[in-house]
Amino acid sequence: MIGFTELFNTPALSKKIFRYLVRKTGFGSWRFRFETGSLARPNYAYLVYQAALLAKRLGEPRVSVIEFGVAGGAGLVEMERYAEKIEQMLGVKIEIYGFDSAEGLPAPADYRDLPYHWKPGFFHMDMALLRSKLKRAQLVIGDTRDTTQSFTEQFNPAPIGAISFDLDFHSSTVAALRILEADHKYLLPRMVIYFDDVVGTEIELYNDFTGVRLAIHEFNRDHVKRRLSPLYYLRAIDPMTLWHHFMWSFHAFDHPKYGQFVSKENQQIPLQ
Repeated sequence: MIGFTELFNTPALSKKIFRYLVRKTGFGSWRFRFETGSLARPNYAYLVYQAALLAKRLGEPRVSVIEFGVAGGAGLVEMERYAEKIEQMLGVKIEIYGFDSAEGLPAPADYRDLPYHWKPGFFHMDMALLRSKLKRAQLVIGDTRDTTQSFTEQFNPAPIGAISFDLDFHSSTVAALRILEADHKYLLPRMVIYFDDVVGTEIELYNDFTGVRLAIHEFNRDHVKRRLSPLYYLRAIDPMTLWHHFMWSFHAFDHPKYGQFVSKENQQIPLQ
């Protein structure tokens, strides 16, 4: 049995305590808190930053970041704050869009939507209150099956560089993933994606045959030139950080800019 002293000397717990203290005290600059993963929603900061960084390397002056499943809106408000800081860091204009029905969860379509865990009406939005707090994010309200299809024509967004999916259901996620079928001018050739409902607890028992994981599998099955994959390097560098296991990458192999060089110019390793 691990003792009290040994417990607090474990690297994972020490890192967690450090991040908590930095977040609560506001210690250091915003960039320091971002780079140490000490922000309130480090996964959202990572999404916004990576989207803007790739846009900059590709010569894109603007980029879009999307949240599917806004609910109360706390995540969208936080994303706005991060976007303001990252615009200053990278000089790329960041557009933010939040998709939601504003009515809470609908009734599950079938067993794949996990009716043993979700109930209709969960996560209802107070739209008036949320709109009063938003500064730049635009709400895309309606059934995801419809709004995903009309989004580009209605909003003419900058290329999408990152997405957070938090729709809970298999059926809703399948509908939302259709945004990745958009014309290449509305997408960066690669993007980072956060899927909220892929790990869970002993209650959900998320698996590859229901829910969001099934939706990801079906998207890959049905698309040869556009694919989703776990973001392996995050899990490798820090497997104890939970949100790293929620991150995926999207690759549009058919994108005209897919092969545009964005890496370090000099990668030669000199012989010592």
